[in-house]
Amino acid sequence: MQKILLPKYLYTHEKFEKDFGILISGNLVKEVAKQKELLNKYPEVPIKRYDDMVFVPGTVNTHNHSFQSLLRGIAIDQPFLKWRDNSLYKYSPAMRLEDIYNGALFAYAEMMKCGVTTVCDFFYLHNYGNESDEAIVQAAKDVGIRLVLARTMYDWDGAPKGYLESVSEAVKNTKQLAAKYQSDSMVTVIPAPHSLHGASPEMIQAGHKLAIEMGTKFHIHVAEEPFEVKDTLRKHNKRTVEYLNELGVVDSSLVLVHGVWLNDEEIELLGQRHAALNYCPSSNMFLADGVTNIPKMAANKINIALGSDGACGNNRISVFEEMRMTALLQKATTHDALCVKCKQAFDMGTINGGAQLDLDIGEIKAGSLADFVGINLNDFSMKPLSGNLEQLLPNIVYSMQPNAIKTVIVNGEETVKDGELVKVSEEKVMGKVDQTMDYFATLD
Repeated sequence: MQKILLPKYLYTHEKFEKDFGILISGNLVKEVAKQKELLNKYPEVPIKRYDDMVFVPGTVNTHNHSFQSLLRGIAIDQPFLKWRDNSLYKYSPAMRLEDIYNGALFAYAEMMKCGVTTVCDFFYLHNYGNESDEAIVQAAKDVGIRLVLARTMYDWDGAPKGYLESVSEAVKNTKQLAAKYQSDSMVTVIPAPHSLHGASPEMIQAGHKLAIEMGTKFHIHVAEEPFEVKDTLRKHNKRTVEYLNELGVVDSSLVLVHGVWLNDEEIELLGQRHAALNYCPSSNMFLADGVTNIPKMAANKINIALGSDGACGNNRISVFEEMRMTALLQKATTHDALCVKCKQAFDMGTINGGAQLDLDIGEIKAGSLADFVGINLNDFSMKPLSGNLEQLLPNIVYSMQPNAIKTVIVNGEETVKDGELVKVSEEKVMGKVDQTMDYFATLD
């Protein structure tokens, strides 16, 4: 099935074009060209006009914990470890299979309305083995979002029992899921050893080995909090990246999450080995983690993509929000207005995320997957424009509000139309959330 989409403006080839269109064939972009050219070349193909919209690539949320959306507002204004114990460790062990599904449905639906077309869910709530993972896969399909399941490998016995697996169990379960979805264009499974404090050296090495075998990357929380650095120094007399290097896992398959407390030598090593970074600025601020050195990371050619983290450690799960926070936080920290520009932040939330997840997403070009966001040019937050296309990108990164997002297309299909979800109703999502909240009330 082919169709031609005709927005007023289109972001392609790293700039905005007027009166350009997109020819979609199935779930792929077949051609991007002037609207007149497409209409003359393909006169029989159905068209759809989006006269008051600008189309940009769908945003890519490279780090989220979907079940945490159910815990938003439960533990606030607390140090990291108290926050963890009073929210994650208190409620997640009691979550039923339907609660895991409800949380994912809620998280993905909210993200979708905020223009997220792909999410990497760093998922460690294995209360029901792979049935837990299948619940969030089903939620993703019900919303229509593209899912990368970073299946977490966790064996620290200080965590809730439902998080834990042996090394052999984690490898077997991850392989099983990856094999099941290997031909599904909407679901990818990758290994994710939790962290240096949440996964044993053997588990981390197993995750790395599995990533090499599967031809994927592996994700791991690294140096989010000072306690992890201090603990690694105490146990191994090495900083976090130094110790990971000793384990033999610092290479192009490594994707760090957070990377707040790294020194210059560690960042340089990551750059030399072509590792990548999931940056979660709002979460780092909310949990008082600190500020990742993004200019230094960028100078070392580290691929930086953006994540929201879980909604109880951020409270918002919009990648457009993370673009804004990235630029503003880095400017405030460095006292350098040029250290992260809006184009750089936009790329982190789109094309960089696609590259990091090994998917043809994050840009609008022939051959890419058909994932787009349509933004209303008449929304207050997108004004003024005055015909100056150079104002579009700063308006999107620095001023756009979520209500400006009117259309979302994933895999060639509309998932948000006129600002409303298409595949699942908001009433259904809220009903599912209410069911879980009623259940949570019985636990207090």
